[in-house]
Amino acid sequence: MTNDDETRKVLLKPAPRVGTAARIRNNFLTGIVIFAPISITIYLVWLFLNFVDSWVLRYVPKAYNPAEYLPITIPGIGLVFFFFFVAALGALTKGFFGRQLFRAGERIVDRMPIVRSIYTTLKQIVETIFAREGQDSFEQVCLIEYPRRDLWAVAFVTTETSGEIAAKGLADDGLVSVFLPTTPNPTSGFLLFVPKKDIVLLDMTVEEAAKQVISAGLVTPPWPPLTKAQKEALEREKDRSSREA
Repeated sequence: MTNDDETRKVLLKPAPRVGTAARIRNNFLTGIVIFAPISITIYLVWLFLNFVDSWVLRYVPKAYNPAEYLPITIPGIGLVFFFFFVAALGALTKGFFGRQLFRAGERIVDRMPIVRSIYTTLKQIVETIFAREGQDSFEQVCLIEYPRRDLWAVAFVTTETSGEIAAKGLADDGLVSVFLPTTPNPTSGFLLFVPKKDIVLLDMTVEEAAKQVISAGLVTPPWPPLTKAQKEALEREKDRSSREA
């Protein structure tokens, strides 16, 4: 029997019968899985919109503030004003007068020791983010030995190292820039420059690796990866089990 036949046999194995209490518990857990992400997302968006409104609308003249005429408060009006303000600022800086005014402001900032460092760093970060817009933030998932030999960690390949770090010739076959995320918050982590020979590339997707990091290893991508037919069979089996429950 081949591996595909064994996997198909496991996927199509009939679901065991469960009692009423178990069905209620399973339905509750399924509801939590569906309800929690939606409700938390809506709540965070609502908080963000109210935060923007509280800061933006205070600078909008009452004559142009729709909140002064509407009987109810509509979250997001401040975000609309902020969008048009930023768009107008971008249009202004495209012209000759706007560019000269912007450069004059940057020259003033360059004379401020602490402010200069903060502004330059933030500008480089924002320019880097928008320069990569439309591209994948990470190219591939890999394993590296961290924090010491024989201990492995999941990391994301960002790009091949360039510039002065690569020019120093620290590795014969070149260096690769990788991002090592922390658990359970993958938005923080470490930037590491690893020799190519010390990187083990993985077949899992960036999304699958992120789920594994967030769950602290509780969610593991299937191996070997399921074929399209196997994924469809698994989805049909899940739907059938849900209906029977």
